Amino acid sequence: MMSECTHECSTCGESCSQRQEPQSLLKELNPAARVGKVYGVVSGKGGVGKSMTTCQLAVTMRRRGYQVGVLDADVTGPSIPKAFGLHQQATGSEAGMNPVLTRTGIQVMSTNLLLANETDPVIWRGPVISGVVQQFWTDVLWNCDYLFVDMPPGTGDVSLSVFQSIPLDGILIVASPQELVSMVVEKAVKMAEMMEVPILGVVENMSYVACPDCGQHIHLFGQGKTREAAERHSLPLLAEMPIDPALAALVDAGDIESFEGSWLDGAADRLEGK
Repeated sequence: MMSECTHECSTCGESCSQRQEPQSLLKELNPAARVGKVYGVVSGKGGVGKSMTTCQLAVTMRRRGYQVGVLDADVTGPSIPKAFGLHQQATGSEAGMNPVLTRTGIQVMSTNLLLANETDPVIWRGPVISGVVQQFWTDVLWNCDYLFVDMPPGTGDVSLSVFQSIPLDGILIVASPQELVSMVVEKAVKMAEMMEVPILGVVENMSYVACPDCGQHIHLFGQGKTREAAERHSLPLLAEMPIDPALAALVDAGDIESFEGSWLDGAADRLEGK
């Protein structure tokens, strides 16, 4: 061993008898739980409808007959329970925490299901938040074919923790068609590549508004930007989701499971093919 060794093997190119390979940070699933495939729903920025996409994708897969779960990793801004009309607190036992079931049987775990008052702010530091997200994987009694992880926006502590501690089978990138789309997709792609997680494709939200009289699609933010950004990275554009006031009304009413629309069928087909 070299005398000037710092014992930081990750930054050293030397081969020696003391060299240690980096250990995996992946966490073990609760032994009483069952999870098939795990997919993260991510974005390089907030406000693009990532949680809305997660909810609709979960509903779509549930309608196809699968057992589905949603792990709400957006700890400080949880919106999944609201969309599904969940207001009760999660329960648990010595075996682990029980996910709360929606009307159609989708399993959900979120910080809002643990708070005494769902409007209380979560004022926690990054390491605590990351620890909670890991517990949603290690301690919850999931029983699902597909588990969707609704990621927080950006590429900070919690996103990194999810990528490192939960064995993701892939991610879907959500973007909107504004001029920032290239940067948003680029950030998400680069993080997935650095973490060596497969990218299934891109979903464009707020793509258009359908005219209530003639049905014509009106592209408020322009057309083709997300497709171009996806093609630059050889990724498929899996869905173009509209701006729909009816969807907003369903979320406000906690009834996202009643949404009508087939725009996520392509994304669902992609998941089934994996």
